[in-house]
Formats: sequence, C-alpha cells, structure tokens
Amino acid sequence: MRIAVLQFAHETVTFLPFDTTEEDFRYPGSPASGEALLATAPKGYMGGFVQVAREYPDVELVGIESPLWPKTGTGSGWITNEAFEAFLGRQVALLRENGPFDGVYLALHGAMGVRGVPRPEAEIAHRVREVVGPQARIAATFDPHGNEDEDFLRHADMAFCVKYFPHYDMHLQGQRAARMLVRAIRGDFAPATVTQKLPILSPTVLQWTGAPPWSDLVQRALVWEAREPDLFVNVYFGFPWSDVPDAGMTIQVTTNGKLELARRVARDMAEWAWRRRADLLASAKVHRIADGVALAKQAVTEGRAPVVLADHSDRSGYATWLLREIIAQGLSRTLVATIAAPEAIAALHGAKPGDAVEVEIGGRVDPSAGEPVRIAGEVLLVAGATSARARGRGQDWIAIRFGAGNVVVLSPFLVQIMEPEELWSLGLRAADYDVIAIKSRVHFRRGFDDGGFAPTILLVEPEEPFLGTVRLEALPYEHLRIGDFYPYGGPANPFG
Repeated sequence: MRIAVLQFAHETVTFLPFDTTEEDFRYPGSPASGEALLATAPKGYMGGFVQVAREYPDVELVGIESPLWPKTGTGSGWITNEAFEAFLGRQVALLRENGPFDGVYLALHGAMGVRGVPRPEAEIAHRVREVVGPQARIAATFDPHGNEDEDFLRHADMAFCVKYFPHYDMHLQGQRAARMLVRAIRGDFAPATVTQKLPILSPTVLQWTGAPPWSDLVQRALVWEAREPDLFVNVYFGFPWSDVPDAGMTIQVTTNGKLELARRVARDMAEWAWRRRADLLASAKVHRIADGVALAKQAVTEGRAPVVLADHSDRSGYATWLLREIIAQGLSRTLVATIAAPEAIAALHGAKPGDAVEVEIGGRVDPSAGEPVRIAGEVLLVAGATSARARGRGQDWIAIRFGAGNVVVLSPFLVQIMEPEELWSLGLRAADYDVIAIKSRVHFRRGFDDGGFAPTILLVEPEEPFLGTVRLEALPYEHLRIGDFYPYGGPANPFG
C-alpha cells in the first residue's frame, strides 16, 4: 500500500501590504522530502499521521518534496501565484514520477490565500486527483481556522480538522487521517460527507475553546462522534483575515456511507451554532491598550501578578502600540516578547551582553504597526540562530534591558509565545518580571492560562480598528461581502 505525503500550508493575512513569495518558503530545511518531510512536526499532524501509518506493516510512505511554513510564519500576505504554481507544480510532477499511489495524505491549513486562486486547498486536491486517478483515496488535515466549503471534498475523500483552540489535538487528527485513509484504501470505510456553511464571521481572539460557548460547540461535536461509530465532525471556525470567497464558519460531517446521518448531524451542529451566534461573538473582553496597561499596573499593585498583556491584533509582529503605552504609563519589571525588528537585529549584529545600545524598533510596515520606538539600554542576551527555541531560521533574537527592569525581545518576524518556557529557555528568568506582554490571540493560553502560570490575563488592541481588530467592519474586504455575514448583516435564518 503506497501512500504519498505532501504538505502545503499557510495562514494568509491578505490585508498585509507585502506578499509571500517563493523565496519565503526556501530556507535551510525547506522544502523537505522523504524522511525529512515525514519527521517534521512530531507533535503535530505529520507526526500523528506517520506514527499510525507505520503501525501497518504493508504501508509505504513516500514523502513528496514540500515547502514547510514560510520563514515569515503567519505574519505575511497573499502568496504569489508564481510561488503557488512553482511548489504545487513540482509536487504534481513528483507524484506522477513516483506513482502509482493507493492514497495521498495532504497536510494543509485551510486559510491559504493565493493571488488569482479563489480556493487554494481545493485546487491542490484537484491537481492531486488528476494525477493519482479516481481510485486512489485522498485524506487531509486542517486547522480550525480554515476557510473551507464543499469544493475541497469534491476532489478529496475526507478531511480531519482540529477541534480545540489552542490546537491541542493536531497529533490526534493526524492519527485519525492515517487510520481512516488505510481503511478507505482497503474498502472498509466509504466516506460520505456533508458540508454546511454558516454566515458567521468571528475574530479569532473570540474563538477560545477553553470556556463556553466555544467549548460547548466542541463538546457537541464530540458527543456526536461518541454516539455514532465511524462519524467525524469538523467545525471550521473561519479566519476573517483571509479575504476569500469561502470565509466564515463551516460544519463538515463524514460517515461510513451513511449520507442521511451526515446530513442530520451537520444540520444539528449548524442550527446549534446559529442559535448561539450572539454568545459566540461575545465570549471575550478586549480592552483598549491604554486601559489594559492601567489594569495590569493595578493587578501588580494588588498582588495578582504575573500579568499577561496579550496584544491579539498585531498581525505583522512590528506593532509598537503596546510597547509605547507600557513606557508612557511607567510600567516596571515588564517583559515585551516579541517585537519583529529584523532591521534592528541586523544593525546590532555582533553586539554582546552588557553592550550599551540605542536603537529604533518596530513600526513602519503599515499604519497598524505604528511608529518606531527608540530604546536606549543594554544588551541582556543574544539567542543564537541555532537555538531551537529562538526559531530564528538563520537570524538571532536579541533582548535589550531598559528602564526600571524592563526587557524587550527582538525577533526577526512575528512570533506568538505560547509557553513561558520559550522565554526562560532563552536565558530570561520568570522571577524578574511582573508583567509579560506578548503578541498572541489564543495560542498563549496553552502555557500561560491552561498551564496555571498567570493569575491575570488581559486581551488588548489599539484604539484604531487596525488590521487584526475585533471590529471587522473596518477592514477593506474585496472578495467577500461582509454584509452577508452575522453580525454585519446576513440572513435572518440561513436554513430557510
């Protein structure tokens, strides 16, 4: 049983002013093929898929050359058509050269935005299907922030989407994809799928599944899966910063040949979500930055530290609004991690701990990033490019100490710090800080909230409704009509 393995994933922020190019996907280790590809993300989709697939002695996995996540991370805009065609064209050619295949596994995301390609993941499945033929089975894994409709499953057989945000079950969904793909190839599983779109457009910061109503939505899907053997429920929350025609929430149900059951479950899930739509969009308090910083200062005074200030809205990593307000309100013992500042890192090349420095950081890339902030202080540490924790992909991270025990960490691109240990592994010490200011929507709750680290968590965004805002009506959508979605319009009842 020969199964081809491919990856092509990106969470595209189409409102950013700079495109994601072919070169952004090329760096040491990317593209990857063969065992190198199969060894990527051992705790993620790929690790789960490979682990289970290799439990079957008659399965051969063939890693097809694939780009890994671009070095810009998720902080980059439209993927150029040239980049998409270069990598997908290469993958299709290698599939043809190395075939035939009984099955294909696609490690995707779901919120990829490509110039000139309305539904990139569906196009990937379409091109793969053309090569492997109608008899081969195709399975994929997706992020809950996918913008998907029924088009993908017109070409592929099944999809498995993460249910939790933060993404705790990536490995599990990879395992499911492997198990069900093998069963489908053997004829033991005949995928019957139903997709139901919902006109709900929600900012990702509201989609935390650690509390109601999003936890209730996940639990409803889990209950259906527990009740019915061989039934799988995907809930795509949607990604509003990809201006694409299939944006919004999606329910997707797969059964073993039971189409009517799939329709019933999809309808139940969709109607429940529509009934709770107001609650879904009122699930988190987001403070203006000035108010959030003042509340952090109060929490420290009252002994409710450490405090996490999470700027959910910074989609480029360059934004300085929170740093500027921390300085203006005189916060002390505050760790800002991180500001994307590749130019400042380049200018400080060769700097050593203890060196006095004065440098402008952040800002500039677009209005949402604000103005650069000048920091005068001393180098606290340099995290080498080879540090696994630094995730520098060939570039250093630099920490600068300034003011009353404050530290700002410069990284070469947008970074969401998800675990406190990512900071301590750089050489920073938890005991030195009362406030930690990070750029993250929900991912940080993995370590700072669910891990019990921070008694006080404050979500913040700037006064202006910039890119990343919860005020989605301020964004210049061109490929979708925001008035077609709740809460900005949409039908009174999408079910007729």
